[in-house]
Amino acid sequence: MKAYKVEMLVIDFDNLGSDGIKSMIENTQYPNHWCGPEVKSIVGKDIGPWGDEQPLNSPETCDAEYKRLFGE
Repeated sequence: MKAYKVEMLVIDFDNLGSDGIKSMIENTQYPNHWCGPEVKSIVGKDIGPWGDEQPLNSPETCDAEYKRLFGE
């Protein structure tokens, strides 16, 4: 499974891939046309299998794992 950084963390449960995630974000009809997002960059990292032990799945370990994966 992959996680993507696009100014937000997206766990790709449906295997959309970076192009699918970009398309979903850019083509969603937002209420009142309040924004028109355009993805400038997207970074994907392999996070292995998803489960209860996955560090991104816990509020206590999510931030540290995000920093480890994406160097932020």
